[in-house]
Amino acid sequence: MQPLRITYNQACELLSVTRDTLRSLPKKDPTFPKAYKFGTTRQSPVYFDYADLLAWHNAQKEKVNGVEVQA
Repeated sequence: MQPLRITYNQACELLSVTRDTLRSLPKKDPTFPKAYKFGTTRQSPVYFDYADLLAWHNAQKEKVNGVEVQA
């Protein structure tokens, strides 16, 4: 069973990037999935939707392989 959401650190591990890279990805790539907070305080944990990250990653692989994915 795949997780529904993953933490910021798990997203870094999944994509094999640093926290700084993950923080800058949405600024560089508007198609990158948005993170969401679970709570209202500044210390609330930040999560990513697992399926959205996988879909984004697969789209990036297709672009590299020269096949454009239509959404």
